[in-house]
Amino acid sequence: MKQLLETLLKEWWHRPLPTTIPRKQNLEKYLKLGVRKAICVTGFRRVGKTFLLLHLAKQIGQTECVYINFEDERLPKTTEMLTKLLEVLTELKGNKPFILLLDEIQNIPEWNVWVRRILETTNHHIFLSGSSSKLSSRELPTELRGRSVTVKIHPLNFQEFLRFKQMEPKNLPKDELLNLTREYVIYGGFPEVVLVEEGKKIILIDEYLQTFILRDILERYHIRGEKVLSQLIKIVANSSHYTISRLAKSFKGNDSAVSKATIARYMHYLENSFFIQSLELHTPSIKNRLKAERKPYLIDSLLLSRLSTEFSQNLGRLLEQVVANTLLAKRDENPKMNLFYWKDNLNHEVDFVIREQEDIKELIQTTWITEGGLLPEREQRSLEKTKKIFHCDNTKIITWDFENKQCIPLYKWLLT
Repeated sequence: MKQLLETLLKEWWHRPLPTTIPRKQNLEKYLKLGVRKAICVTGFRRVGKTFLLLHLAKQIGQTECVYINFEDERLPKTTEMLTKLLEVLTELKGNKPFILLLDEIQNIPEWNVWVRRILETTNHHIFLSGSSSKLSSRELPTELRGRSVTVKIHPLNFQEFLRFKQMEPKNLPKDELLNLTREYVIYGGFPEVVLVEEGKKIILIDEYLQTFILRDILERYHIRGEKVLSQLIKIVANSSHYTISRLAKSFKGNDSAVSKATIARYMHYLENSFFIQSLELHTPSIKNRLKAERKPYLIDSLLLSRLSTEFSQNLGRLLEQVVANTLLAKRDENPKMNLFYWKDNLNHEVDFVIREQEDIKELIQTTWITEGGLLPEREQRSLEKTKKIFHCDNTKIITWDFENKQCIPLYKWLLT
């Protein structure tokens, strides 16, 4: 094992790093926290976590850090291997503090106990990365509570998307901006997908989806219901609202019924693995909120494009999905922010209610209206009603490219 680890470390220090593109999240700032914390970089598969670690290596210098990917099949999945890693590092480089970039460390048993010991007994900085929610603040083991900072990574936002395309928005005419916005809405923000030619985008997203179902759900949670899980994902992707009871009813009449308990458990797995995020109804009653329908949003709009059975009629849903993903990413950066939807018993609905602590900060409606079109009266009526209920004057309607005092085109909103 010692010889293998020595080989891996020397390989790392001598191999050229791949090209990386700066993201909104800059991990270098976490080196200046002034406290001993493990930095846990987490998020859905293929959103760019590994490249963030490699970009940090470029910023600080490759010889000042060590990168290990624990999905390397050569590495034994044992805690002893972690201990031996530091022994080999000390033999090669002495006792100087290093920055440890540890990718998919959750594959190693009792990794959390080892990380805590290293934080308490050495001066090494530790950055952990993984697709599993085991690295999220909600599921961190007890040993790391209070000893870690979670950084959640999302697919590219629109400004990052343009940077990956090497496009400067202020230099682009409106028609080209709209063309790029349409590409972003349909094909999403997975970095690898953004960079490949159009014909390969669907191949990549299918591979992501298959790997996610197999490794992040079936293998991790030791379940056998692959058919049920795949059907559930398609049903949720094609539902604007859901309840557990309604999802369970969708399986009646198939080969076998599925219990509400099973559906609830699978939905929990999908949310814990970052595939789905759900918005609750905004209501003062917690009991009513828990009983009400939820609105599901997938991690990326390309997954919605791929799973939707009504894609040609679904541009409005894709626009709403992009707005939701943008707001959800902002919520993860702002611990005071909460996000809900609102709906009354007459089916007047507002897509997004943004709240900070007890204050309603903004109401947002989305609708696919093009320049020269007419704003549906229902959208205005729902927003005006909600405005009076919540005493909130900060309202907007996000459209495709229709603009007036109340409406803002999607591309303009994404660039603000």
